[in-house]
Amino acid sequence: VYMMDVSGSMGDEQKELVRLEAFWIDAWLRRNYEGIESRYIIHDVNAKEVDRETFYHIHEDGGTRISSALRCCHELLEANYDPNDWNIYLFHFSDGDNSSEADNRLCLETLDERLLPKCNMFGYCQVHSAYGSGNFINVLHEKYPQDEEDQALITSRVNSRDDIYDSLRTFFKAGK
Repeated sequence: VYMMDVSGSMGDEQKELVRLEAFWIDAWLRRNYEGIESRYIIHDVNAKEVDRETFYHIHEDGGTRISSALRCCHELLEANYDPNDWNIYLFHFSDGDNSSEADNRLCLETLDERLLPKCNMFGYCQVHSAYGSGNFINVLHEKYPQDEEDQALITSRVNSRDDIYDSLRTFFKAGK
């Protein structure tokens, strides 16, 4: 499941970086696994599932509530993907600008109780934006230290096209 922040702080450059990274993640997974089903969620304050074409071409605007994407993802998994039958990889892309500390807490609760227990890996990729606070990755690092070997939640930062390869290596290092 690919989730992308399409809020106002995510400009065209940030969305392009997200789309490039998502494309290469999908290509890597399809090369290494059979029977891949890719699903796509976009969000600003509200989240919704969209088709691949919309995900790769939409230009939205508005505020950001990251929990809306996580909740939408949980509903999608509940309805369609039993973790006993599927290897579940989740990827969320954002500039890290979230609406409030309360929503950050709701995100952590949703991750802990609903998503991380069901997925093989949750990859969070934060792209640099001049308009966003970029704080959400710090919220994740505080809760989920990145130096733990068996960590299901993995983060990366992409500031330019040059960072995409390193981000992919972070997500797909041996054992993930």
